[in-house]
Amino acid sequence: MMASAEVGIPRREGRPHRDGGDSYRPSPPRARTPPPPKTEEEKQRIAKAEYDKLINMRSGGTYIPPARLRALQSQITDKTSKEYQRMAWEALKKSINGLINKVNTANIKYIVPELFGENLIRGRGLFCRSIMKAQAASLPFTPIYAAMAAIVNTKLPQVGELLIKRLIMQFRKGFRRNDKAVCLSSTTFIAHLINQQVQHEMLAGQILLLLLNKPSDDSVEIAVGFCREVGQYLEEMQPSISMVVFDQFRNILHEADIQPRTQYMIEVLFQVRKDKFKDNPAIKEELDLVEEEDQITHRVDLDGELEVQDTLNIFKFDPDYEENEEAYKKLKAEILGEGSDYDDEEEGDDESDESSEDEEDQEQKAMEIKDQSNADLVNLRRTIYLTIMSSADPEEAVHKLMKINLPAGQEPELPSMIVECCSQEKTYTKFFGLIGERFAKINRLWCDLFEQAFVKYYETIHRYENNKLRNIAMLFGHMFGVDALGWHAMSAIHMNEDETTSSSRIFVKILFQHIVEELGMSKLKERMNDPTLRPLLEGLFPRDNPRNIRFSINYFTSIGMGGLTEEMREHLQNMPKPALPAPPADHSDSEFIILGVPLAEPVTFAFSFSLTSLTKKRQVIFALPSPSKPTTPAVVQRLLFATTQQACCPRAVSLAVAYAAP
Repeated sequence: MMASAEVGIPRREGRPHRDGGDSYRPSPPRARTPPPPKTEEEKQRIAKAEYDKLINMRSGGTYIPPARLRALQSQITDKTSKEYQRMAWEALKKSINGLINKVNTANIKYIVPELFGENLIRGRGLFCRSIMKAQAASLPFTPIYAAMAAIVNTKLPQVGELLIKRLIMQFRKGFRRNDKAVCLSSTTFIAHLINQQVQHEMLAGQILLLLLNKPSDDSVEIAVGFCREVGQYLEEMQPSISMVVFDQFRNILHEADIQPRTQYMIEVLFQVRKDKFKDNPAIKEELDLVEEEDQITHRVDLDGELEVQDTLNIFKFDPDYEENEEAYKKLKAEILGEGSDYDDEEEGDDESDESSEDEEDQEQKAMEIKDQSNADLVNLRRTIYLTIMSSADPEEAVHKLMKINLPAGQEPELPSMIVECCSQEKTYTKFFGLIGERFAKINRLWCDLFEQAFVKYYETIHRYENNKLRNIAMLFGHMFGVDALGWHAMSAIHMNEDETTSSSRIFVKILFQHIVEELGMSKLKERMNDPTLRPLLEGLFPRDNPRNIRFSINYFTSIGMGGLTEEMREHLQNMPKPALPAPPADHSDSEFIILGVPLAEPVTFAFSFSLTSLTKKRQVIFALPSPSKPTTPAVVQRLLFATTQQACCPRAVSLAVAYAAP
């Protein structure tokens, strides 16, 4: 032990601590350098990455606390980023779905403004999917959903059209798969959209005939349910379709091999029809929320090609997000009214009676301003157009048009719209001619209006292209041919070179050719030679001026109606041929020139003539001294030649010479 001690073991000498402490007291913790503050871009990037991570985790089934998602969403403020637009898309989907789920008869008037507050153009796919899902889950609420869709369709027709196309496509798939539940929900929704005039009633006829073409118990049951919903509307608007459908039901009842339950359903349907669908009205009074002039009716066929736009159901990045949102804000302001937010605070405020009266006065003033615009005229024309195009035959069209309440002074719009609708067709159809004929034969008012329309369109026919010109001419040709219009209206036509154009001559040609098709050439000739009509047709068959007579004869001969010109030809031959009068001296336009022409044979005489050029008249007077020698023709010829050269007239039209010997 001592030896080891003597050797001596080296010991570590104590050294001072780096931080100033000793062996008994530890050094205090060293302060860390704070990291540099993050920029706004870095914060946004981190928040976006975290949000994407959470979204992916949630899609995989992991539960994410809503508070954590909301905290991240509040940090993302860049509207041009994909993450922000995805958040807005999710909020839009949730809002539309919530509004549709809580709508009912009592609150539909308040839900619809809130619905317009959302971007329905961007979310039209979400709207259609949500409302179709809600309707399929609760069929008794179908009239409410149809009323909501009808209101949206008045302002955003593309949404209503997309909804109809998706319902038709859903019905097609259900029909091919024999899915009775899908067919029932689809046809019920379509029926109420037809009742609300969102879709044309021809679709109802197509669906019913498809279901009853090869009847089975399921197809007949679907057809009966569909007919109960849409039957009253079909009876009023398309009685011919209703009659065909019920005849088919009657044949199925008597001849088809169906179960007694299905037969009983058909018998009940006939009883419902007998009771005029009193328990199945087309539109309930509390859901009749759309004015007739605001309704926009779509014509989507059952067998046509449909673009259902399924991509609208999923999120898609929009590089012009802010511009599109701003455009919808302007559209929303037009739909809901300037300065109207329809928020809860405005609805919850209790106002005094005085403020209520002020608001009513302001609304009345706003309404008066609106009435003074052309919106009423546009709506009237649209109503007339839709009424005509939705009619199956002329009688139905006239019946519907007579029910339209025309404002005072707007009666000429009806004949004008009938002519315009006819002009828009690719080829002329007698449908429009029969409508005009029936109106003109109702009373003298409509006859006068159509005669005024004929004069107006003849005077402006040069503005129309050839196809429209032809349709208009054939329409009026039919009305003249059946004596719906008075022939005195043709007094507006003046068949001469100065008052006609190429368009007007083509119009008259087609007009008379169609009249010949209606009457025949012999009857038309008798009508044109009627002594009572003859004075009124002086412009069409002139007798005053030979030039106009020749033009009219040549025109009618060229269009194959020379038989109408026989009296004009005879009148032209018997007209006295006028003598050519000496051109009168027009002192206002004439110039008097004194010329001296040196001649080889000096004579004394007075020579004067009138030289008429293409531009003006000149009277030239010569006075030459000469001995008592008469003027010879050679002298006169030389004199005329010299005169034309000095008068600087390149072309002489007529010369009258008078000279006398001294």
